[in-house]
Amino acid sequence: MRYEYRVVQVREGMIGSKMSADKLEKVMNAEAAKGWQVKAITSADVKGRLGPGGTEGLLVTFERPVG
Repeated sequence: MRYEYRVVQVREGMIGSKMSADKLEKVMNAEAAKGWQVKAITSADVKGRLGPGGTEGLLVTFERPVG
């Protein structure tokens, strides 16, 4: 079986602030409704639009069968 993958960046805000479980849950449920399944969740510094620094965020990798 073949799979396709999708990576979504999730962060709470442009500057600082902690990740809320509610926001992550909404993203996961929205992707699940499209047939995507969580493959991995990785903590990462996600660059914002303001300044050179990053904010704490997550990279959520989803997979689903092709076809």
